[in-house]
Amino acid sequence: MMMKHAAAFAVAMGLAGPALAVEWNMPTPYGDKTFHTVNIREFAKDVKAATGGALNITVHSAGSLFPHAQIKNAVRSGQVQIGEFFLSRLSNEDAAFGIDSQPFVATSYDDAARLWAAQKPVITRLLAKQGLMPLFSVPWPAQGLYTKNEVKTVADLAGLRFRAYNAALEEFATLAKASPVQVEAPDIPQAFATGQVQAMITSPSTGANSKAWDFVNYYTPINAWVPKNIVVVNKAAFDALPADAQKAVLDAAAKAEKRGWDMSKAEAAAKTKIMADNGMKIVQPSPELMKGLREIGAKMLENWKAKASPEALEILKTYQGG
Repeated sequence: MMMKHAAAFAVAMGLAGPALAVEWNMPTPYGDKTFHTVNIREFAKDVKAATGGALNITVHSAGSLFPHAQIKNAVRSGQVQIGEFFLSRLSNEDAAFGIDSQPFVATSYDDAARLWAAQKPVITRLLAKQGLMPLFSVPWPAQGLYTKNEVKTVADLAGLRFRAYNAALEEFATLAKASPVQVEAPDIPQAFATGQVQAMITSPSTGANSKAWDFVNYYTPINAWVPKNIVVVNKAAFDALPADAQKAVLDAAAKAEKRGWDMSKAEAAAKTKIMADNGMKIVQPSPELMKGLREIGAKMLENWKAKASPEALEILKTYQGG
């Protein structure tokens, strides 16, 4: 049955047979142990199975094909057909892309799901203008604070070199009187080892995967925000597929989104335990620290609203029930 399906697909694509199946390349920024990459490899397997091998997606993980910053434009230009990236990296294009990285706007998975429901139609319209189509989005666990010494108040962050991965974290670090330094996930251990950075806010996933216990002592689960990765496809490449293959991709994407959210929830507890098992001190944030952090978050949201596009403000209004 699968071979019959593959042959029909190949004929529809104008190919001689299933041996000449359509090949898509998919760059991703994160390593093979990261649950996002595990989920994406399952997505690729599901597509291959559903099309009887007639559409094959080759996953290039850990920035091996394109560095993180180039993945979106590589898909847009057609150099590759599909790719994954951290959604709020696009916040400089439009604030609508970065609302999930605004501190203390959405701090739980339920909040994050409501925010994505408000965000998705707007993101879809914005990406369509660039010839891109979102397929699915999966959150990281809520972001926590990693430091060498215990942090009891925001003042304890002053002067530290602080890892940043997007514009929101740069602003956060600056408001905390720390110094932001752009460092990608695979480079975290070296950045700490060389003194390039001294503290970071990131998920338990990234903390455990980068063996944070080798360079910091404390993890404080401040649950600052629940940011997402997004998988996008080049719309022209998608439209070139026959209808049954398009359906296979969309069905696999819906399955990957649900699976990814479940994986993220399981990941949060499992990776925090791994850090504790390796000697990191898991410290609940003090009321003073949370008060200071929420004040920074409120200031950032006001700044965000002042610069946000109508589309971005539409997301916030929908999310807040306005």
